[in-house]
Amino acid sequence: MENHQPLLKAVDLTVDFGSLRAVNHMNLEVQRGELVGLIGPNGAGKTTAFNALTGLIMPNEGKVFFKGHDVTHMLPHKRCQMGMSRTFQVIRPFVHLTVEDAVRVGAYNRHGERTVKSKVDQVLEMCELGEMRNRVCADLGLATLRRIELARALATEPELLLLDEAGAGLNETELAGFMKLLHRLNEEEHITLLVVEHVMKMVMGVCRRIIVLDSGEVIAEGTPEQISANPRVIEAYLGKRAVL
Repeated sequence: MENHQPLLKAVDLTVDFGSLRAVNHMNLEVQRGELVGLIGPNGAGKTTAFNALTGLIMPNEGKVFFKGHDVTHMLPHKRCQMGMSRTFQVIRPFVHLTVEDAVRVGAYNRHGERTVKSKVDQVLEMCELGEMRNRVCADLGLATLRRIELARALATEPELLLLDEAGAGLNETELAGFMKLLHRLNEEEHITLLVVEHVMKMVMGVCRRIIVLDSGEVIAEGTPEQISANPRVIEAYLGKRAVL
């Protein structure tokens, strides 16, 4: 029965910070196997919505369901053990650790000492980080740190991976490589992806469906072609701030 339900579902999700309503009765569904984008201008509520979906903050109203289970009040590490993982807008790569050890932190979510090394090896290879496994994270550039952050999340063996501004700061070549990796994770590893992103080239090039937030509310949903032609989206976001 599980496979016939949305992998992730938010119902009337609402988050208030004092008198500010950051997310306003948001409804969202992500089906297994999808690659979905969540976009909107600065202050639209995207990261707040991510934090509520992943358990970093508790919503004031509404429910979050993962694999058909109500996880609204479940702690982040419990959701992670169920198969939901995320990256962060501000990179948290454990800068004093080696690349291998930073990824190992994620692998311990599902593995003990006997199997953790093989999982780390697999993820490092997948993210093309094998040759720098012994490098210290603090010595590496932004593009590599983005891959390390992704690798650490992948080491938790997610069914659903939420990426928060993963393309920010990458040049054209780095962005193209990262987009190719995301397609491979979705198509070959069968990982469902929900991507918050400002870089429209990445959103339009990776996502098959896009949800648009403005002032904490969903204002549009559709294919990249539909979204890029939507007058309300153009007025709220694309025509003013997109990085094309």
